[in-house]
Amino acid sequence: MTFSALAQAGLLLLAVRLLAAPLGEYLARVFDDRARGATRLFGPLERLLLRLAGDAASKDSMSWQGYAAALLAFNAAGMLLLYALLRAQALLPLNPGHHHGLPPLLALNTAVSFVTNTNWQAYAAETTVSHLAQAAGLAVWNFLSAATGLAALAAIARGFAGRDTTGLGNFWRDLVRVTVHVLLPLSLVLALVLVSQGVVQSWSGEAPIAPLQPAAMGTALPLGPVASQVAIKQLGTNGGGFYNANSAHPFENPTPLSNFLECLAILLLPAACCFAFGALVRDRRQGRALFAVMLVIFLPLMLVALGGEQASIPALTQSGVDQAAGPWQGGGHLEGKEVRFGAGGTALWAAATTAASNGSVNGLHGSLTPAATLVTLGLMQTGEVVFGGVGSGVYGLLAFLVIAVFLAGLMIGRAPEYLGKKLEAREMKLAALAILLPAAAVLLGTAVACAVPAGAGAVLNPGARAFSEILYAFTSGANNNGSALAGLDAARGFYTVGLAIAMLVGRYWVIVPMLALAGSLACRKAAPPSSGSLSTHAPLFVLFLAATVLIVGALTFAPALALGPVVEMFRLGAS
Repeated sequence: MTFSALAQAGLLLLAVRLLAAPLGEYLARVFDDRARGATRLFGPLERLLLRLAGDAASKDSMSWQGYAAALLAFNAAGMLLLYALLRAQALLPLNPGHHHGLPPLLALNTAVSFVTNTNWQAYAAETTVSHLAQAAGLAVWNFLSAATGLAALAAIARGFAGRDTTGLGNFWRDLVRVTVHVLLPLSLVLALVLVSQGVVQSWSGEAPIAPLQPAAMGTALPLGPVASQVAIKQLGTNGGGFYNANSAHPFENPTPLSNFLECLAILLLPAACCFAFGALVRDRRQGRALFAVMLVIFLPLMLVALGGEQASIPALTQSGVDQAAGPWQGGGHLEGKEVRFGAGGTALWAAATTAASNGSVNGLHGSLTPAATLVTLGLMQTGEVVFGGVGSGVYGLLAFLVIAVFLAGLMIGRAPEYLGKKLEAREMKLAALAILLPAAAVLLGTAVACAVPAGAGAVLNPGARAFSEILYAFTSGANNNGSALAGLDAARGFYTVGLAIAMLVGRYWVIVPMLALAGSLACRKAAPPSSGSLSTHAPLFVLFLAATVLIVGALTFAPALALGPVVEMFRLGAS
């Protein structure tokens, strides 16, 4: 590994740590309606939106059933409206490319993808989707899907911290507050900075160019409202690109500074959610412990990815290819990479984007070495709890925490408890559901895809690589990541429907069990800590929780990984 790659990684994590804590405190104040300065600035817009929401927004608090019903109804309505917009875009304005409406199954897959915060794209966006659909459909749900995850986290935190109450808050107020007070201002600032770096923001259809070789190139470059979508796609851990090349495209990510800021934006809100949880439950040590668990898992895997991408490829070395770092190159495996970022910059982004349920890419993931591919799959297959999506990473990690507390209680001979509340059989079952259902969607989806011609026939590569591509697709979909290895015709009917089902399972069959778990704890009295209470913020428990996450992931997915990336790794070493 080169010094520049390690320095970039260290600077990124330092920036995340320094910014996440104050942002998390601000998030908690927003949800508790204690952000007075923000209320004075953004209050009029918040009040207008709450009036439009009607009587539902005036309720003081909702039961977990009411909160879940409101969340599911809002997301279902959003899917229908987004589906209709994508199908009808040819009849609507702001379509300078004269794009046709998306086919029914592709429109369904795309609507599900953006509403579930997955942003899986089975199409080339700049040649398929109109400016209106991009700005009023996809970008809007970049905000609202992120706000949904943050609202769910706030409700779950209230349940864990509740004292003799059945209420988890009001979904509509949470949704509006976090959108108006957090996501909009952060996105506005980042978009302006990105424009200063050269990211495109235009309503024009294309820009004419004078190519050096007219016969080999087109004569125009597609333009659009890019910066405004890139900002929220990174901050909201969405990841869907305006261009098919995503953040490898120079119009989305033109400079090393824009690359650093976008990578920072990917991790910032997921990390801040840890500290927001600690503030919401009135025990900041718990938030710091969750953040420490994420770092304990992320750091070694990130280093493996960096090492894998900057190591020499034996077959290329035998062919006389110079892969060593030097004054004129960063070294490493550069196939499929942007030279302005290098192998180290691409590996760091790949680790961050799969850890944070973002899915955007600044290089071709299909060109990653088997070691880096294992890292990206592993980070997703932990359930996207190593940073994870905004909100969803922390409440997903809380499901593992419930299991870890139960196991620790068995070891020390005490009834499991967290934040002074006893954890009973109901909570164990709900946490297990939240962990196992997305994993089942990955493994069952991959098995069916390999077994039926419609699934196996869409893969463009043979053998272990084909299996890796299918496994990666369902891992990405069921964990709401959205990245892909390429080499898979994902626009076929089997995958548009199969991955849409996986995305729905990965999103809502985690949210609903965790809301139910929080509702169960909300009305339970908390006992004061005693000398025998398990310290869930201590370093030993941090390591125990990290081990629980890794062991569950390994036991669930190791056989599948052995059939794909592990085989590729051995073949690469033998070549």
